[in-house]
Amino acid sequence: MLILLPLLERQFVVLAEKLPLYIDRAQLYILPLLKEQFGLDIGSFDLNMLKQSLSNYWKTAGGIAANILSSISHSGLVLAGWIANFLLMLVVTFYLLRDWDYLMAKIHALLPRKNEKIIVILAKESDEVLGAFFRGQMLVMLALSAVYTIGLTLVGLDTALLIGVLAGLVSFVPYLGFIVGIVIASIAVLMQFQEIMPLFYVAIVFITGQMLEGMLLTPWLVGEKIGLHPVAVIFSVLAGGQLFGFVGVLLALPVAAVIAVLLRHVLARYTESELYAE
Repeated sequence: MLILLPLLERQFVVLAEKLPLYIDRAQLYILPLLKEQFGLDIGSFDLNMLKQSLSNYWKTAGGIAANILSSISHSGLVLAGWIANFLLMLVVTFYLLRDWDYLMAKIHALLPRKNEKIIVILAKESDEVLGAFFRGQMLVMLALSAVYTIGLTLVGLDTALLIGVLAGLVSFVPYLGFIVGIVIASIAVLMQFQEIMPLFYVAIVFITGQMLEGMLLTPWLVGEKIGLHPVAVIFSVLAGGQLFGFVGVLLALPVAAVIAVLLRHVLARYTESELYAE
């Protein structure tokens, strides 16, 4: 983070310095193109006022970290709240770590004796699967951030790190990182280069990243660890989105992983039963 945050701040500064130029280019090239091709007349939108407002804002904005610290320091109540929450988190974490075995033993003692063994096995396997999923997903996000950043840097985009990290971080939702990244990067290259060819390179970067995620990163870092077939991964995400919307997409894979653990044990019990033997 000590390396990444200053780099991201520099990219914000670069973007801020070039925003007025990008707005001028949009007014000269993009808006006439939209009017000519699609009949969209945005002439009533005052881009000059927007450019002036952005220029005034960025002149007084300063660094990201400096602004955050300044905002905190100017509000004693907010600072006190942050410190209190941080200390509370430390205290709760300490006691959970110290008493974790005791808490687990108490919960264990409350389990029905008849089913105690199978419940412990299922809980342990579910815990291992969820841990593997979250660790794998974090590695996928970091790997995609690196792939997108390197690719966009080779394209020559000034804000490659900013867009690459953003696309990688939102890729915890399947396909969202690809969509957000390619849209923002396409707008950025149009503003920077005013040419169509760089759009082709941007598309190659994100298609390559998507292929790596689907065929290598997710199966290797996530799918194999949670024991889900790639088709099951796709079906789980689609079903989660259809049933519960955005929240369903977020929770689809961890829920599917736990369900897979339960189904494996149901199948094992069935193959050991007299019904299967008959």
